[in-house]
Amino acid sequence: MSVEAAERPRAAKGRAPDVFEIGGWVPMREHRDTEEVDFAIVGTGAGGGTLACKLAEAGFSVVAFDAGAYWRPLEDFASDEHHQAKLYWTDERIVDGANPIKLGGNNSGRSVGGSTVHYAMVALRFRPEWFQARTKLGYGADWPIDWREMWKYYGEVERALAISGPVTYPWGPKRPRYPYRQHPLNGAAALLARGAEALGIQWTETPIATLSAPRGKAHRCVYRGFCTTGCSTNAKQSVLNTWLPRALDAGAEIRDLAMVGRIEVGAQGRVTGLHYHREGQWRFQRARNVVVAGYSIETPRLLLNSACAQFPDGLANSSGLVGRNFMVQLNQAAWGQMDEEVRWYKSPPSLAISEHWNYEDRGKDYFGGWCYMSQGPLPVTWAKELAGQRGVWGQRLVDEMTRYNHGVGLKMVGEVLPYEHNRVTLADETDGYGLRIPRVSFSYGDNERAMIRHALGFMDDSLAAVGARERWKEWDDTCHLNGTAKMGDDPRTSVVNADCRSWDIPNLWVCDGSVFPTVGGVNPSLTIQAIACRTADRIKAMASRGEL
Repeated sequence: MSVEAAERPRAAKGRAPDVFEIGGWVPMREHRDTEEVDFAIVGTGAGGGTLACKLAEAGFSVVAFDAGAYWRPLEDFASDEHHQAKLYWTDERIVDGANPIKLGGNNSGRSVGGSTVHYAMVALRFRPEWFQARTKLGYGADWPIDWREMWKYYGEVERALAISGPVTYPWGPKRPRYPYRQHPLNGAAALLARGAEALGIQWTETPIATLSAPRGKAHRCVYRGFCTTGCSTNAKQSVLNTWLPRALDAGAEIRDLAMVGRIEVGAQGRVTGLHYHREGQWRFQRARNVVVAGYSIETPRLLLNSACAQFPDGLANSSGLVGRNFMVQLNQAAWGQMDEEVRWYKSPPSLAISEHWNYEDRGKDYFGGWCYMSQGPLPVTWAKELAGQRGVWGQRLVDEMTRYNHGVGLKMVGEVLPYEHNRVTLADETDGYGLRIPRVSFSYGDNERAMIRHALGFMDDSLAAVGARERWKEWDDTCHLNGTAKMGDDPRTSVVNADCRSWDIPNLWVCDGSVFPTVGGVNPSLTIQAIACRTADRIKAMASRGEL
């Protein structure tokens, strides 16, 4: 499907795209705008898509909205980095602060299925102590959820995504085997393993959400390497081809190319529905409950843009924390050249990992943790890296790219602490819908700078241990978005409670990475989906007691 064709909704007239068949369709229940549905969900990514599935399976009427297109991977995705930029949220946003972040393919998705359509598929559990980081580790904030409860939901998500991982995982409490066997190491992963062993630390195959054996209509991974631009074979297990087909089967409705602009609040101080733009016009969907799951920029943007007479500072914002405590994760890297060919683009990019510095607190002059993984940047991405980070241009860049198959790299995913001055606010400028655009302010603290120094030094040592030459360090990169609608147990210091329910408006919920009180040193998608599963179970229990 062309980008132009994507401007017309596909999920309509009682049917939605079948993501497993070229040109295929599946039946979809539809609701009238005037029909008061049980739940209107804004966003269909790791939080909203998972929650839509679970709520529909529990018998609730659900309509889930997404500003992005509804893709069929087998016909719509190409092995082309430029073409696949259609998956990214690239609307205008203003970034500032001492360390303005990059936005786009590294952290923002605009598709049904959200950022999981182009994520790196790394599926890691939080270290248990991170759920009580303030109490047990002396930094950040405590979560209002016990790690043992989250362990149960991690298992549910790992089964739903058919995670491929090692037989035993070296860090943290014992856990059951992953549903599918681990993937074999590629050249880049084997170098991480050799370096870790040379430095005397543990490593393992990375648990990832791409199939190592067939599953239903989805084929096993064929190691094309275009994972982070959208998988064209459906081996990648994203929300698009796992939770959402289940949601449709259970009676949920998905509305693609539907931009939600404002949540309406009635005279009784409860939300009554939402305003959304689709097919050239603004419409209003009535709902008994609204769930905001737009991720850590669009979620606070919508809450703040929905300010009204009853809530002049924005919805769910009596604490003043909507938009605050914005967190990314550190994504710095060490790079080098090997004499032998590595062909790092073959296979998923992060097939080996060490979480040593997530679980080892000795030898640090900072709080928090980080892991590091093998890398396999695609050619265009690598060329941009060389030009942007090293200032390599012209013939020098051409010459450097001829050595592409000899490259080797390690990248960290590191914890950023929650600071209230890192935040999302509304700019005065508006977008094509007439909505105020977000301003994202971000600066590192001393803690982050200390972690970066340590991680880069360690990763560089690992590359040196395997004989990499012409090594260099990438000091400026971030990934993932979290925070801005903090979960907690006190309405004065948080936006939602442990059930993702707004303190201020009982039928307004937030369910995505924005509720994270802290981010940990692992990719967040598994935790976001686990929170969504827990939230659905809590809603089902509350409904049975008449507490909605």
